[in-house]
Amino acid sequence: MPNVFGQKFGYVDTQYILNKMPEYKEAQQEIQKVSLGWQDEIKDKQKEIEALYSALKTEEVLLTDAMKQERLTDIKKREQTLKDYQTKVFGYEGMFFLKQKELLQPVQEKVFDAVEKVAVKQKLQVVFDKSGELVIIYTNPVHDYTDYVLEELGLGDKEDTIK
Repeated sequence: MPNVFGQKFGYVDTQYILNKMPEYKEAQQEIQKVSLGWQDEIKDKQKEIEALYSALKTEEVLLTDAMKQERLTDIKKREQTLKDYQTKVFGYEGMFFLKQKELLQPVQEKVFDAVEKVAVKQKLQVVFDKSGELVIIYTNPVHDYTDYVLEELGLGDKEDTIK
């Protein structure tokens, strides 16, 4: 009978690890701040458009059809510009997405590097992330290497010793 070797595996909870990292919390706060700034800018532009509609309605009886149509065209153009801007900021791979990636990628890479070091030290062939899309019905805590990764990042609990 040929020699059969099982593969050693483990799992980590990257979301738990990230939440323990001060630089992740700082990145999240920066993302929140930038997002709120863009949201406020969009709300301000929306209020401007609403004010233009309101002014048009108020002055409508004083305007010729051509003047009314000209203002309406201007307002519609501003609405389209705002929609385009919203898409540019919050759309798929928009500025918000790129800012998130810029701020979070270095933190995530730090975690992945630590996971790789732990996997090599522990001789793991496979490491799952239980915080992602992967659904794990049951896991034996023996296979949880989250604490090892936290220790590798210098974020381990001093009171908790890894055996």
